[in-house]
Formats: sequence, C-alpha cells, structure tokens
Amino acid sequence: MKVSRLETRRSDWHQRWDAFVLAHPTATFFHRVGWQQIMEEVFRHPTHFLYAHRGEVIEGVLPLAHVKSRLFGNALTSLPFAVYGGVVAHSEDAALALEAEAVRLAEGLGVDHLEMRYLQTQRHPEWPTQDLYVTFRKEILPTEEENMLAIPRKQRAMVRKGIKNGLSAQVDTTVDRFFALYADNVHRHGTPALSKRYFQRLMDVFGPDCEVLTVTSADGKALSSVLTFYFRDEVLPYYAGDDLAARDLAANDFKYWELMRRACARGLKVFDYGRSKQGTGPYAFKKNWGFEPTPLRYEYQLFKRDSIPQNNPTNAKYKLLIETWRRMPLGLANWLGPFIVRNLG
Repeated sequence: MKVSRLETRRSDWHQRWDAFVLAHPTATFFHRVGWQQIMEEVFRHPTHFLYAHRGEVIEGVLPLAHVKSRLFGNALTSLPFAVYGGVVAHSEDAALALEAEAVRLAEGLGVDHLEMRYLQTQRHPEWPTQDLYVTFRKEILPTEEENMLAIPRKQRAMVRKGIKNGLSAQVDTTVDRFFALYADNVHRHGTPALSKRYFQRLMDVFGPDCEVLTVTSADGKALSSVLTFYFRDEVLPYYAGDDLAARDLAANDFKYWELMRRACARGLKVFDYGRSKQGTGPYAFKKNWGFEPTPLRYEYQLFKRDSIPQNNPTNAKYKLLIETWRRMPLGLANWLGPFIVRNLG
C-alpha cells in the first residue's frame, strides 16, 4: 500500500480519483477532485489530496487543504468550505495509511490542528469532537404528491402560498442573479460574502452537477435563489439568498419545494438540506419541513491548542464584528468579504 499526493495538473489520476469517489458508498460530493482546483485557484490554499493505492488501483482518498490565518488559526482540514470530508477507503489498512500521512503532514506544516469533517463515521473516539453542527437528509418519495403531503401541514401551507402568489423558477446559466441575492442576504446577517468568482468557478468546474435555480415573482422580479450540487442520486442545496420581499411572498419556501419537485421528476432519491448550527433559524426552518437532524462527526487532532476552534457567528467574541459588518456599505462589504472569509473555511 502506497500513499501519494495528487498533482494539481491534469493526469490520469484525476479520472481515477473521481471514479473511485463516484463508486464508493460513503463518499460525498466534497470528495470530488474538482475541489482541489477550487481550493488552489480561488482561495489560494495549498492542497494535499492524498490517495492510497496499489499500483494504479486507488484504495482510498483524503482531500486536505491548508488554511493559515493570523486571525483564525492554522489548520489542515478535510475540507474547507465543505460540510463533509475525511477519509474514504475500501479497507482499514488504506484508511490508516491515509490518516498516518495526514498526521505526518500536519506536524510537518506546524498547524494548530487537523480537522476531519465526517458525515456519520466516528473513526477516533479519543479525538475531541465538535457537536455544534447537524445535517438534514431525507428520502425523496416517488411522486410529487407524496412529497407534498410529507411536508408538515404548516410548512405545506407556505409552499402552497408561494404557488398561489404566481411564483415561478428558472435555471440560470450564470451566477449573476444568485450572487446579488446571496451577497445582500449575508450582509444583512452581518457575515462576509464569498466572491462571485468562487460561485462561477463552481459552475465551471462541476458543470451540470452545479446548478443555480432562481425564483421570480409574477412580474419577473428575482426574489430567491439557490446554488445546488448534484451527486449520484442526491440533491444538495448549498448556498442561497433571498430578497427582503421573499418572506411575504413565501419565495424561500417555494424555492425548496421547486427544487424537491424537480429532483423527484429526475428520479433522485435523497434531499440533503445541508448543515446548520443547532438552535438557529435555519435549523428550525429545516425541522419545519419534517427533516430530522443528524449530528455531524467533526474530529480534531490538536497539536498547538487546547480546545476546538470556534470560528463561527455564534461565538460571542464576533458579536461586535457582525454588527459593524451589517452597517458597512454593501459594495465595500462585497469587496472586502472574500479576503476575510477565505481564511474561515
């Protein structure tokens, strides 16, 4: 068994990597090789995409990126900006070999910690774990009507309200409308926006597996938009934004229903509503749809710190920064935001 680092230039190993990921039952969209290009081109983070192999046959993969920041620490993570990650392997030997190489790398790079963002696997009970996040995943039922009736009554009424308001949805070929809604939305919440270039590169790199769906009012005004990933038989709405008018018109509710309805028509099987922090508005919203939370297994190997980092908006020390950001002009926030958020991961 040998562990190698994937080269960033195109090679046969890129195709082998993705073929392995697409075939492995516990792999996720965030294990795809395209993330290496995103990490290096957009965020300028060095990557260490490791694969265990016997000859030309891949036995396991571990995508890692190194994020070094004066403000937010120094970490080796699988994977920044992803909700899932960690080792995916056919055998325990391959998994152990990848983990050993990751620890060796982390120590050599002098990072504060190594982070593995597992969906459900808990590989190291002795490592500290982060219990802040949960994910929401649910089976897509065979018919549109079954999926509508599976939504709890009050939430179903909101979906029907959006339909009665004459809302419609279109798949966009660019990120223009999505980014305008997303950037305004996160600014109102006091958090920095990712760059428009990032979202466009997601569409470029992942092609038809990355899609923007935008909801418009009866008069054609863009109200709500979502950027979604597709992986095997799963649909993963990942980034979203809404206009202030969206709430009264139930555009956000209609948006997710329309995404679910279209996924059902395509024969997809799993709706992944994504990660939320416990006790937040998005957490409550997803529960209202009848989704049950599943704790995420984020495991940490600590090297130069005594506790797990808390680089998230629920940390009280960021309260003043959040309030200041809300008052910042949107144009300035959109320019400055990518320089800050790239180090959060």
